[in-house]
Amino acid sequence: MTRLNGKTAVITGGATGIGRAAAKRFIEEGAFVFIFGRRQQALDAAVAELGPNARAVKGSVSSEADLGRLYAAVKAERGSLDIVFANAGAGSPLALGHITAEHIDETFDTNVKGTIFTVQQALPLMGSGSSIILTGSSAGTTGAPAFTAYSASKAAVRNLARTWAEDLKGTGIRVNVLSPGATATELAKEALGEEGQKAYAAMTPLQRMAEPSEIGAAAAFLASSDSSFMTASELAVDGGLAQL
Repeated sequence: MTRLNGKTAVITGGATGIGRAAAKRFIEEGAFVFIFGRRQQALDAAVAELGPNARAVKGSVSSEADLGRLYAAVKAERGSLDIVFANAGAGSPLALGHITAEHIDETFDTNVKGTIFTVQQALPLMGSGSSIILTGSSAGTTGAPAFTAYSASKAAVRNLARTWAEDLKGTGIRVNVLSPGATATELAKEALGEEGQKAYAAMTPLQRMAEPSEIGAAAAFLASSDSSFMTASELAVDGGLAQL
């Protein structure tokens, strides 16, 4: 697999879960990958697994200064950038009637503001043929009980791709949304427990949760020239959850 041979990629939220699975797949397909995340220990473990074509930069997508350090590192070592996977996200349940301003700020700072500045700061390094991938969610289409802020933030991410496809006309840069359903990351398995995982699996026609590698494979497709006539699109990898 050499679809990404010689490409340089940035993956936010890249130390664990979907981001780490995507980094692994990108490297297998020939890319050089910078992963970005908040926890140094997780970043170090990911780089140890991913090998010599991976670099790690510590920081938060809600900090423009941290993002500046990330792209300075990319420019210094690689000169340019071909793929941005704006994958970092946050979300926790809080039912209507109990929502706080702090809860909204925390969710939107990561999922919306963080996505905007992750992409905006990357653009000077990107050129024709580059691909931007935003992580959406089935919750952005269907809604989810007690996930007001998260669902609304992911609906906003879906619109960012539509708006940016217009803004990027003539540049040759594509932007698409990858929208997973419930995915069996380590964090999800720990949070849901065995019974919770069964409940989420039962909600999909495929009767299971996704593996992170399956979402990583879809990200590799959007990153590659195989999706060269796709922009402003949403690719749902949700086991049919939001499609019925």
